[in-house]
Order: sequence, then structure tokens, then C-alpha cells
Amino acid sequence: MAATKFLALVAQTIIQHPQMVGDELDEATHERMQQRAEHLSQEMTRLLQELEQRSQEQMLQELEQRSQEQSGLAWGALLFAALQQWQLWAIAGVLVLLCGLCWWLRKRSHEPDSSSEEESSSSDREQVEEEEEEEEDNDDANDLGRFFEEHIQWPVQNLATECQAVKELLGNFILVFQQLLSNSFFPLPQPPIGVGSAFEGWSPREKDIVYRLLVPLKPPRGHAFHLELGTAGEMPARNFCVRVELVCTCMSERLAGEMLCFLHHPEEELRRNQDPSLLRTLCTSSYLDVQKTARWFHQLVKAAWVVLPQSSTCCLTVLPSSRSCKYQVTKSDNKSLITEMIFGVQQGNSHIFVSSQTTEAIFTPSTMWPETYAVAEANFFSHMARQAPHDSFHLKCLQLCARILVGTSFSTYTVKTVVMHLLTTIPLSGWRRKHLLLRLQDIMRYLRCCLEEKRLDHFFLGNERVPEEISLPPDFRTLEPLNLFQCLAQDPAAHAEALREFVELRDRLTRLLIYGR
Repeated sequence: MAATKFLALVAQTIIQHPQMVGDELDEATHERMQQRAEHLSQEMTRLLQELEQRSQEQMLQELEQRSQEQSGLAWGALLFAALQQWQLWAIAGVLVLLCGLCWWLRKRSHEPDSSSEEESSSSDREQVEEEEEEEEDNDDANDLGRFFEEHIQWPVQNLATECQAVKELLGNFILVFQQLLSNSFFPLPQPPIGVGSAFEGWSPREKDIVYRLLVPLKPPRGHAFHLELGTAGEMPARNFCVRVELVCTCMSERLAGEMLCFLHHPEEELRRNQDPSLLRTLCTSSYLDVQKTARWFHQLVKAAWVVLPQSSTCCLTVLPSSRSCKYQVTKSDNKSLITEMIFGVQQGNSHIFVSSQTTEAIFTPSTMWPETYAVAEANFFSHMARQAPHDSFHLKCLQLCARILVGTSFSTYTVKTVVMHLLTTIPLSGWRRKHLLLRLQDIMRYLRCCLEEKRLDHFFLGNERVPEEISLPPDFRTLEPLNLFQCLAQDPAAHAEALREFVELRDRLTRLLIYGR
């Protein structure tokens, strides 16, 4: 287009300004032709530049078009390659899935038991969940236990708070005892252990509750305790004697120089320079005397009370007791708490002790220490409380049955033993509030069967159902079970009386459930 314009301009110049051949030009004409020639030269230069610029733009457009064509070809090739790659990965994924399926089928065919166990466990879980949901739905509709809980007049108690107060007071006593006896040859009291119905949470009494604590005794320096089992013919229960033995302390004497050896120093020197041994103070012959120990504890309590902070606001009264230390603390508001300290010697590292507690026998020698299971029982009920549902009524069942025993020959320990046996045979989930009537019926049925058979086995002796959390001496689980109804087997009249009293107990329980008291 620029070349066409250039040729047209040249033609126009030639046509409009023809050259006169053979004629001489004047000066003015010559000047105009010179200017015209310069103008044409400038116009030609501009046209040439425009032509060059146009040609460059045309070349750039052609290059861009070619590059777009080439990029289109490149993207097509790339998409085609990606398509081929996707097909490859899809085939590889299918192969991996097939291999995994084959491996799983082979593993399942080799482990049928584990799969069946998983199926059974999952079905069990589903069944338990369904049962729990059904129980929750039916609790409000079928919970007779709620009715009896509100209907029965339960004793007004504050056992937890009062037990804590009693234990703190006796703990302060023990601290003072230990300071007073640190350099003596008397038994060393250890921290007390709460035992009995009050500390177990089922005391049937509303007033005059006796809070019992067992105080373990350790032998003093230069002494050792040895437990000797009494003969089987003396009493039906297991009874022990605590033999006190002197121990050589020559080695510690040379190292510390605090005491003289009772075995290897003359009596005159010992009498002159050292307090008497335990054998000369609280023993009869070579055995620890329960009654002497009880009198000694009474003196300790009186001496320690004046330094306790409670003495400024409370009044202490020591109560008579030949085989324990019993006292009453009365507060400023005239409320009183009765505490009984029984003394015990531990059997190894177990929960079984020999203690100073009284027995059912008419006469108990002062050197006789009956075997007590009170600490093991307290630990058993604590273990059951941790395992049982939050609304468990096993203690309420025991409390109700203990209330109807007043005036009969049945002891609370009999009913307590029955309940402990049932707690290890009936699942704890069956002791909830709504099962109250069923469990009371089981307790009475179990007691009736024992009366008919004249046999009630001791819970801890020879019982393999005792939880492992209860520490027992090594031979306890293999011993012959002790029959707590041995007296009924030996006395037909006592057996007949027990059967008659059982009918009375059943009637009392029925009236208690109907009238609430």
C-alpha cells in the first residue's frame, strides 16, 4: 500500500508539473522545482519509514501466529500424553486393589477364630448397649427401689463426716503416743484403721454408734512378736497367742550406744541403767497380755489428751473396757462420739490381724488374741464400692437386714457374711436400687438354706472367690472352710430355735417394707 501511494505521488508530480525539454527555466520556476523536490524527498523518506514499520508489524503478526499454532500443537501433545498417563495409573490402581483383596481373603481364610471373636464381641457390645438403653427406659416405670427408698424410715446419720472426725482425733493421739514411746520398750502404736459397720457405711443405728478402729502394734527395740495358733479344741474360731521374744542388739549397741542388749548384759546392770523389757511390763509369762495392754492404753489416752487441741473445746470420758480402749468425746453442743480402739498384730503383710476384740465365748484368756478379719472386710467393701454402679443398694440391703436382728440370736456378722458371699456370686450390676426386693429375697433364701444345712462358711477361710485385691496369708485360700453354724450342728435345740427365729425375721422384714419402720 505504501509503494502504491509512492508511485501515485510520482505520477501526480509528473502530470501536474511536466518538464519542458529544450526550454531554459527561469529562476522562480527553478526555486519552486527545488522546493518541490525537497518535499518529495521528505515524503519518500516518511513513506519508506512507514513501509518499513508496516513490514515489521506484519512479520511480528506472522511470528505470533506461528507461535500460537506451535503452542496449540504442544498442548495437544501434552493432553494426549496426560491421557495416556491417566490410563496407566488407572490400570495400576485396579491391579493394587485386586492384590489387596486377594491378600485380605487369604488372611481371613487363615484366621477364622479371630474374625468370629470380633463378630461375637461386637454383637456382645451391641447387646449390652441395647440392654442398657432398655434399662434406662424402664428405670422410671419399674423402679420399686425408689418407692421403698422414700417409704422406709432410714436412720438419720452422718457417717462419713463423723468417721473422718474420729479418725483425725485418734491420729493425733497416735502421734503423741509415738513421741512418748520413742525411747521406751513398750509396743509402738501405728496409724489407726477404721473397721466395723460405721466405717463400712451400713451401721443400722441412728444413735449411740460406736466407731471402732484397729491400732496395729509393732514390737519395740530388742523385741520380736511371734504368732502361735491355739489348739483347735479350745474354740471354734482361730485364736492366737502373741509370744514376745528378746532379740540381740549387741551390734546396734556398739554402733549407736543407745541401749543395752537384754540378752548379753547382767540383770543387775540392766535394772540399774535401763528400763525393763516388755516381758516385765505387759506380758504374762512370755505372751503379750490383752488386759494389761488395755489398761496401759487407758493411761496413755489420759496423758495425751491434755496436749491435744481438741481438749480446749471437748470433754473426754474414758469408758470401762477390759480388752480395748473405749472413750467418749463430748462437744460443746453436747453431741458425743464413742470411739473404741482395739489393738492388733498383723500377720505378715496381709490384711489379717490378731486382735484384742472380745469373742462370743463365755471366757477368753487374757493372753488369747482372736484372729480378726475386720481390716480385710473394710477393704472388701471399699473394693465393692469402687466396682458397683453409682446407685448400688448392697449396703442398704445389709442395713435393712441388720435392723431386724434386734432381740434374736442372729448376729450382724451372720448377715454380713451372707451378703459378702452374694456380692461375689451375683453381678454387681444386679445390686442397683430397682433390684432391692430381689436381693432381699436372695439374702433371706441364702440364710434359710444355711440354717437348713446347719452350715455357713466363713467368707475368707477357704474361699477362692475372695477378690485378689484383698491381701490374705498364703494358706488362707486352701484352708478348710470354717463353719460359722457349727454350734447349730452340735445343738439340736439351738437349731430349732434358729429356724423359729428365721420365720420371725422374715415377718419383720415384710412389716418393715410395708409400713416403712
